[in-house]
Amino acid sequence: MADIETDVLIIGTGPAGSAAAALLSTYGVENMAINRYRWLANTPRAHITNQRTMEVLRDLGKDVEGEAYMFCSHQDLMGENVFCESLVGEEIGRMKSWGNHPLSKAEHQLSSPTMMNDLPQTYMEPLLFKTACSRGTQARMSTEYLSHTQDAEGVTTTCLDRLTGKEITIRSKYLLGGDGGNSKVAELEKLPFEGQMGVSGSMNIIFKADLSKYVAHRPSVLYWVVQPGADVGGIGMGLVRMVRPWNEWLIVWGYDINGPAPEVNNAFATKVVRDLVGDQSLEPEITSVSTWTVNNMYATHMQAGRVFIMGDAAHRHPPSNGLGSNTSIQDAFNIAWKLAAVLKGHAGASLLDTYSQERAPVAKQIVTRANQSIGEFGPIFEALGLTESTDPEVMQANMDKRCDATMEAEQQRAAIREAIAFKKYEFDAHGVEMNQRYKSGAVVTDGQMEPAYELDAELHYQPTTWPGARLPHAWLYGRNGDKHSTLDLVGQGRFTLLTGLSGEAWAAAAEKVAKAMSIELAVHVIGPRRDIVDHHGDWARAREVGEGGCVLVRPDQHVAWRAEDLAQNPEAELTRVLSTILHRDSEAARQAAQ
Repeated sequence: MADIETDVLIIGTGPAGSAAAALLSTYGVENMAINRYRWLANTPRAHITNQRTMEVLRDLGKDVEGEAYMFCSHQDLMGENVFCESLVGEEIGRMKSWGNHPLSKAEHQLSSPTMMNDLPQTYMEPLLFKTACSRGTQARMSTEYLSHTQDAEGVTTTCLDRLTGKEITIRSKYLLGGDGGNSKVAELEKLPFEGQMGVSGSMNIIFKADLSKYVAHRPSVLYWVVQPGADVGGIGMGLVRMVRPWNEWLIVWGYDINGPAPEVNNAFATKVVRDLVGDQSLEPEITSVSTWTVNNMYATHMQAGRVFIMGDAAHRHPPSNGLGSNTSIQDAFNIAWKLAAVLKGHAGASLLDTYSQERAPVAKQIVTRANQSIGEFGPIFEALGLTESTDPEVMQANMDKRCDATMEAEQQRAAIREAIAFKKYEFDAHGVEMNQRYKSGAVVTDGQMEPAYELDAELHYQPTTWPGARLPHAWLYGRNGDKHSTLDLVGQGRFTLLTGLSGEAWAAAAEKVAKAMSIELAVHVIGPRRDIVDHHGDWARAREVGEGGCVLVRPDQHVAWRAEDLAQNPEAELTRVLSTILHRDSEAARQAAQ
């Protein structure tokens, strides 16, 4: 007999675990989240918060979204990505990043009702955790996961109560492992991974100091400092990251992974801070130091029976591109509605198989992209002449040549500009953040071809209602003139059908099908003299179906299916599609997954 019983047990209260708990509680699913520590994140590790993640927070409620904006550093403070010899020293170049270039900003504004921002993990985690607990999550801190066993009916997990030293058992129907890059849940289940751990070594130095006189005129999240010979790699590049403008900072500095991890004392940390800032009189308040390794590993399968992994447990990568917490929260958005549907009896258990089908390719994509971004600093080093010698004096002299009035220096300056501009694949990769298109047994395409990307799919988001893609954003209006994104009409734990005036038969059919299948299915008929009006015509241009057609949207705001025109028997069509997506018909679900 277990000490505690719950429907879903969540190991870890990081971005993935806390998001999953918040979503499950919002959907009315009993869940428990445990954390081996006494509290949440104690360092501001993850921080870049992209639009897709903000859409998840918005789906949790405007109050949750609003609190994120209240505590974040807003997008306009994120964007002058600076390369320099020190914060005091000479600037090498800069680029507008994170959607702050006017062309990129326009794409961001057209793509989502939300705004990218910088919200350190020390703020994101408490926001999600508070939301979860206030809505029903049972949380246990100082409770360490030890092991689990699963059977046909559920999972029995053994934990250590670190306050009493006693072991306890928790019985759940499902287990979510959000227990980080050294996941014991993934290890115990022997889930398959590709890649390598411990590719290189880094240290974080967190400090407080008022640096406004060096940075306020060029606001940025990231200041890349190049000082030849200053570190073990010889090139000497360190990162000065803004945590809170402009008096709380985090420095990332490398160390030799082939040797022991360095002992970073206060004197060493202070020296690194002074050198990278370029002010030897600075008296920083060192608040935290830690070491970590750069990883290049992802799970090729993210579930085993009733056990699932998410977040860093599944995708282990450097912070390049700012994808970590974002992908973790989006993992939770994917699995939470599926668990809710199965636990409430709305879906067959095989629906859960689509979690790995949909999210494992994303794990591979973002781990590959993040590690590739590290390599893309190479052209900057080459353009500066830092790869031609290991002698720091020669390296510095090569850097200095860029200031000469010679044809060679002119070519060097052009190469530097081009190499820095190419870093948009790390610092302004909107497509990487927004272009996920799922292919699984939880999507029905009816043979419709996936649209090709017209622009670079890593740099540019391309909206489409092709099944599997995220629903495109367009502004719509209510009868009182109130403004709604298409994304505001969908989600919230239920399926939604969008159609036009010529497709009102879909609405009548949806009501009958929802009642027959005992599911919640919201319907919006969009058009003049209806509750929702498309004044700008943006939805008409984005929907890619006729006015008599419809777009069926999943609870995670991804398109599940669409019909280009009104069907002869809308009720039969909706029954067929929803039965397939929810795996109510095992044979239809099997065929859809092939």
